[in-house]
Amino acid sequence: MKVLVAIDSFKGSLSSLEAGKAIASGIKHLCDVSVKPVADGGEGTVEALNDALDGKYIEIITQNPIGVKILAKYALVGETAIMEMASSSGLTLLTKDERNPLKTSTYGFGLMIKDAIERGARKFIIGIGGSATNDAGIGMLSALGFEFYDDSGDLVEPNGSGLIKIAKISSKNAMPELKDSEFLIACDVDNPLFGKNGAAYIYAPQKGATPEMVRELDAGLTSFADVVTKHFDTEHWKLCGAGAAGGLGYGLVSFLNARLKPGVKIVSEEIGLEDEIKNADLIITGEGRLDFQSSMGKTPTGVAKLAKKHNKPVVALAGGVTKEASKCNENGIDAFFSIQNEPTSLDESMKKEVSKENLKRVAEQVLRLFLINHKG
Repeated sequence: MKVLVAIDSFKGSLSSLEAGKAIASGIKHLCDVSVKPVADGGEGTVEALNDALDGKYIEIITQNPIGVKILAKYALVGETAIMEMASSSGLTLLTKDERNPLKTSTYGFGLMIKDAIERGARKFIIGIGGSATNDAGIGMLSALGFEFYDDSGDLVEPNGSGLIKIAKISSKNAMPELKDSEFLIACDVDNPLFGKNGAAYIYAPQKGATPEMVRELDAGLTSFADVVTKHFDTEHWKLCGAGAAGGLGYGLVSFLNARLKPGVKIVSEEIGLEDEIKNADLIITGEGRLDFQSSMGKTPTGVAKLAKKHNKPVVALAGGVTKEASKCNENGIDAFFSIQNEPTSLDESMKKEVSKENLKRVAEQVLRLFLINHKG
């Protein structure tokens, strides 16, 4: 009996690798077990891929969305850099009073890409969830050498308020290595760049924008798209995901020829998950909380869909399970279980050793039940 454990992190408690190892420790006396750290492109993706691919962490001084110097890290595996935009340009880096998408910028994220290029990286895997910005990526692009000018020939400040002022784009000082670089972007939203379903109207309010600011930002995105279309003779603003991360998806595709893909697909392909699934008799997946969102392309159902291509049974384990999690059964997960077996506080249940022990214990009982059916 071969079991593959491909489980996402339990946020605030265990990394993907830690959760996988805990499960493996509980069932290794009953089967052959292997662990593959996985993620869906959001928080924990850098850690999961770094663990799966045996990379190393790089720490650099960059800046947060309002220009304050901070320490951020990314992973480097050979010529592949693995990053989360939120580590430098994320909403959680700002207090509520600091949030203003007219002023925030992805410049710090661009500094991270620049650093990786200077270290020899030519392939980038980037998660872009959780942004504090609505600058269509002009901050990032400015850090990489692109220049944005207004009607007077002056450089435009690379933030949300600067978009509507841009009249001319210059690529002459952009890093030449960008032409030889590949960008894979983990993107799980389908919003266009602007309009009622675009970046400003859908996401800017949670980043601190008032209704008036939303209208100003949307006008800026519309104007910027017109300038970009004339400069590159491309029209990517309608692309599904162009509006992701305050339009960062659009900037990455338009300027860096990036490809947007669901995060779990990128991670699965990079770690060779499907080949591992083919050789397994049972797949154990899961995440910290199984709910309605879990059935909509997050790690557990992403793993399950791959498994069902090869008719493999799938069990999911989670710290918490809501009634809406039943939708997961319609998306390839044959059965799911909470690892909580007695009343306890959230703080207690999220302690590392408690989570590990719960995963270990429940995984063993799940496998014992599976073996009864398998023998029959």
